[in-house]
Amino acid sequence: QVRLVESGGGLVQAGGSLTLSCEVSGGDLEDRAMGWYRRAPGKERERVAAITWFGDEIDYGDFVKGRFTISRDNGKKTVFLRMNSLKPEDTAVYFCAAATGRHYYADFVLWGQGTQVTVSS
Repeated sequence: QVRLVESGGGLVQAGGSLTLSCEVSGGDLEDRAMGWYRRAPGKERERVAAITWFGDEIDYGDFVKGRFTISRDNGKKTVFLRMNSLKPEDTAVYFCAAATGRHYYADFVLWGQGTQVTVSS
C-alpha cells in the first residue's frame, strides 16, 4: 500500500528555517503532482505549495511570498519543502499530498499523517 511519510518538522524560532521531506513508500506514484498543505489550530486547511510531476510548474499560497520552495526528486520518490523566514503564524501541521494526475489542478487524494511545525516568537 502506497503511503506518504513526512519528516522534518519541529520547533524553530521566528526567522529560522526548516526543510520538510515527504517520501513515498510501499510503491510508486508516477505521473502524480504533489503538494504541501497545512492546518493551523482553528483554521481551515490551506495549500502551501504544489508541483507538477515534471517540476515544470509550481504554485504557492499567497502567504508564502518567496519564503518557501517546493522541489522534488522523482528518482528518490521524495518531495521537499524548504521554509525560510518562518513566522509564528506558520505554526501548523503540514501534510504532504499526492494528486490523481500530473498537474496540481487534479484532486489531491492521498495524504500523509502530517508533521508539526511550531514557530516561536
